Amino acid sequence: MELNEIVQTLKQTYSNPLSDHQKRRIIFWLDKDQEFLDVIEEMEIPDVTVHRLTEKNSFQTKYLLEEEDASTNYLIYTTEELLTEDNWLIDTYLYSQSFYADKVSIIMRDIGIDHSLRAIVKKYKKFFGSKERVRKLKAFGITQFTEETFEIALMSVLCNVKTPNFEDVLKAVLMDTMDEEENKFIIEMEKFLDVMAFWKYVSKYYGFEQSNPSLKKLMTHLTVTTLSHSVKEEHLLNVKDYIAHSNRTNSLVFIDRWMHHKDNSASYDALVRQIEKDINLRDIVQQMNIDEFKKDDVFPYFDQAIIQYIYNGLKSQHEDYEEYKSLIRLRRAKHFYPEYQYFYEALYNAVDMYAFKKEYPMGIPKQSMKDMHKSYIDHYYIMDTLYRRFYNAFDQAEQDDRLNELQRLIEYVYTNWFMSELNTNWSSSIQEEIKGEWAIDGVVKQQDFYQNFVSSKVRNGDRVFVIISDALRYDIGVEVAEYLNAETMGSSQIESMLSVLPSVTKLGMASLLPHRTLKFDSNQNVIVDGKASQGTTERKKILQDAVKESTAISFKELDTMSKNDRRQYFKGKKVNYIYHNSIDATGDHASTERNTFNAVDKAIEEIYKIVKIISDELSGTNIYITADHGFIYQRNPLEESDKIEKVDFTINEMKSRYILSDDQETVDELLRIPLKGIIANQQECYVPKSTIRFKMKGQGVNFVHGGASLQEVVVPLITFKNARKGQARSRETQQVDIKLTNTARKLTNSIFQLNFFQTEKVEGKMTPRTANIFMVDEQEQKISNEEVVIADKMTDKPEERMFKLRFVLKTQDYDKNKTYYLIVKDMNTGVVLERIPFTISLGISNEFDF
Repeated sequence: MELNEIVQTLKQTYSNPLSDHQKRRIIFWLDKDQEFLDVIEEMEIPDVTVHRLTEKNSFQTKYLLEEEDASTNYLIYTTEELLTEDNWLIDTYLYSQSFYADKVSIIMRDIGIDHSLRAIVKKYKKFFGSKERVRKLKAFGITQFTEETFEIALMSVLCNVKTPNFEDVLKAVLMDTMDEEENKFIIEMEKFLDVMAFWKYVSKYYGFEQSNPSLKKLMTHLTVTTLSHSVKEEHLLNVKDYIAHSNRTNSLVFIDRWMHHKDNSASYDALVRQIEKDINLRDIVQQMNIDEFKKDDVFPYFDQAIIQYIYNGLKSQHEDYEEYKSLIRLRRAKHFYPEYQYFYEALYNAVDMYAFKKEYPMGIPKQSMKDMHKSYIDHYYIMDTLYRRFYNAFDQAEQDDRLNELQRLIEYVYTNWFMSELNTNWSSSIQEEIKGEWAIDGVVKQQDFYQNFVSSKVRNGDRVFVIISDALRYDIGVEVAEYLNAETMGSSQIESMLSVLPSVTKLGMASLLPHRTLKFDSNQNVIVDGKASQGTTERKKILQDAVKESTAISFKELDTMSKNDRRQYFKGKKVNYIYHNSIDATGDHASTERNTFNAVDKAIEEIYKIVKIISDELSGTNIYITADHGFIYQRNPLEESDKIEKVDFTINEMKSRYILSDDQETVDELLRIPLKGIIANQQECYVPKSTIRFKMKGQGVNFVHGGASLQEVVVPLITFKNARKGQARSRETQQVDIKLTNTARKLTNSIFQLNFFQTEKVEGKMTPRTANIFMVDEQEQKISNEEVVIADKMTDKPEERMFKLRFVLKTQDYDKNKTYYLIVKDMNTGVVLERIPFTISLGISNEFDF
């Protein structure tokens, strides 16, 4: 501060109005560093006497001020310490004003730092050489400094954190680099602070005591100390030097918050991979039983070990399927689950497939067609779903030898066991029962769809919408119905129809139209009542012949229309057919058939979109969703033994799964099914037994249809009734609730367990909920670890919808008279579901909790 600035500042101070009890103004100018000693005699301030106080004239100065001149304004300049017992002027100094003009004093006055901290401010004087650093420090808005808050505030500025918080400082330092010589924040501290201050607070808050500290040792200390909360000490003997002896819970809360931070968690993941190698975590885990580490979440290796455990169990044919599924469900709420999600999902579906197989120790039983059909729509179809979901996960998982071996096991269970036994027995039942007409007693025939369902609605004056999705297999239809129930206010019910044979698009689509007769022409095209039926335009004509106010449109065309265009297009139409093609369009080509199951997921979303358009934009209430046929799909290449080379009779048409012929022959490998009741002209349909294919050039053989397997001929029929809000049958989708069951609201230990209950089971319109749960103080600062609850249990048993969670409080002072809160927050919406008050009264807590 220049001399003229000082004079101007003092002039302004002396010109300020006096308070009621003041008759004059005395200011003590303290200059301990003697920066202005040489110029004080030259200083002149109007109406102010400048007097120099020395070690030898304190009594004389007191006499001057109190007796000789009690009315003049004085500026008392001194380089001495005034707050001493033998100072004659102590009382005068205390009721007067103080002034500092040295850089340190100006800084302290500017920021509001108490004079008692002068030594520490002076120690870090270099920090204040930057206006930007000073601006950031002032922006924190700290009203009362201690040595600790001051040092942490300076570190917070140097580490570019938003609030003066040592936890954030520590995270910023560790996120930069483990190399102290390259760590930009450590370098900043060495320049403008004292890096030992950083290590001092690491020791204080996290119990890190090392004679030669390093960032890598610190990171190891934090993670191993966190691990010590759940792993017994006997397993951690090789790393016991890294376990804190004080403030252990702070490490757990710090690591937990870092892991759950949406922007910073990736940096944590990268660091702990190296740490788990350094401490030989693999060797530690190999000493432990699965139950001892199944909940641990500090290192990614725990997920690898659990995956290996389940994989080994399946490979060794250990039938602990419920345990395997329980482990996977448990891991879903853990930090590293997203990284291994698809491997876990592949395992989960594989486990369910093995569990399904276990239900049939004697194999899939041979039954009548009617009974096998019922078994399929009641239960067997689940294997098709599991196989599909296995490959949805398999295709997205990072490939390794275990996953490839798992695929081999699954192919054996699905293709060699399930599909082979199911459809061999089904073929046998067909051969025994089908003599005159392709039918099953009590099962709706696909060719009767229009007459049974659409025609009666039209006669009653209702509008009808029919969505026909090419190759929408029955198991996929079940998923569509469940999805619509969960995501709309309407209701859907599913039943099955027996498709026509051959189970191909041209005949299936024609059979769903209004008709009296279906025929094949000379080119094997399907003729409906004398009219061509190939394509949307021809089908539209057939619909309009039956009901003038009818239309047919493809989803692709519908999807490109504006809302207004759609309303105009369907205005006044009573019968509306919408054709959708995602699954068959993908599976029916050798180059894309591998993506069949991806196309299924796309199809489900698109069908939902169509339903929303009909219900929301077109006010449609009567919606049917069905298919022309199903399909068979297996991932592995077929063996030559799964193919039939040739036949010795007249062929009208031949594809991978059927032959049309005028001849009536008996062939061991084939089923001959008369088409009476399906087409008017006399032809025979020959289909390979079970899932065998005809050998065809240039066609995909993994995705096929046209035959008589259950997967090909059992097609879904979904009846969706739209309902608007407020209508009697409307019911909005809602999520299950998660409730705390503990009644006590006082915490007496830093480590505690709370129990939560999923209030409803997941079904229909009652959908799952995922919640984050943690403790905060009155300033909304987190004071505990964070737990995740995935409430998606579908059981009726309340005891199976319970969640037991362990929480750990930060080591700090808690006021038993203040209120703290347990927060239950919806993970997807961020909405706080519950804010439950607690008091905290900790005695001598035990941080070692197993």
